[in-house]
Amino acid sequence: MTTPDSPVLRVAGRPVGRYVTRPELPDRLSPRPYLHPVTTLSGTAVTELSPADHLHHLGVGVAVPDVEGHNFWGGRTYVRDQGPTELANHGSQRHVAFQLRDPDGFVQELRWMAGGGELLRERRTVAATGLTATAWALDVTFALTNTTSAALTIGSPATNGRPGAAYGGFFWRARKEAAAPDVFTPGAEGEQEVHGRPADWLALAGSTWTLVFAGVTDATRRDPWFVRTAEYPGVGSSLAHTDRVPVAPGETLVRRVVTVVADGHLDRDEATALVRKAVAP
Repeated sequence: MTTPDSPVLRVAGRPVGRYVTRPELPDRLSPRPYLHPVTTLSGTAVTELSPADHLHHLGVGVAVPDVEGHNFWGGRTYVRDQGPTELANHGSQRHVAFQLRDPDGFVQELRWMAGGGELLRERRTVAATGLTATAWALDVTFALTNTTSAALTIGSPATNGRPGAAYGGFFWRARKEAAAPDVFTPGAEGEQEVHGRPADWLALAGSTWTLVFAGVTDATRRDPWFVRTAEYPGVGSSLAHTDRVPVAPGETLVRRVVTVVADGHLDRDEATALVRKAVAP
């Protein structure tokens, strides 16, 4: 459900994404704001919302499966030596206010709530920028500040014992088609070759669209990419790939991902050119 304060992002007057600020969702989906639908400039949708295979996949957003044992991802929690388990440990991201709101973006404050209190305060910055007649860029920065009096740690199913499942952070659930999308980086291609590895950028190319993800800050570039194509199309960052990530009281964790949203099935040279344009100072 959208509300009157759900911004619509526009590029040169064209709507390219709706941000749902206060979604009405059950607790087990870890309620949180999300972008959906996101489209190319020609109007092709490149996100999915609560697909049958993963009801807790909500377009484009920020989701973390384990913040000090609380689930901000949705669905089951991976428990060491037990596997995916239904737990009553779901948190929620609650909209506080927009510090800035324009047709091409916004700055938002959110509270990450769980166990009856606030764990993290987030400042989220989202901006849409035109690149060419057939491509635009979505710039997402999130800054998570520990507002408790004790250290928090961020984990993932991988740090809890499930190899290859280090998802958590920025996540984009892409359009599912009859055939799996191609995926490639500057130096590799295929899900097995790019998943779980850092790269300057990573492209997911469907039948008539391409998404090119790029980490912009040093910390973001160090995060390996979480990639799925065969099971479902999705790309995200891995905040906690090998070890849990500590966030001290008052400390802020920051990540920034710029995504090129393009019409057409791009090749490596075309993806490289658009990424350079998108992240140019």
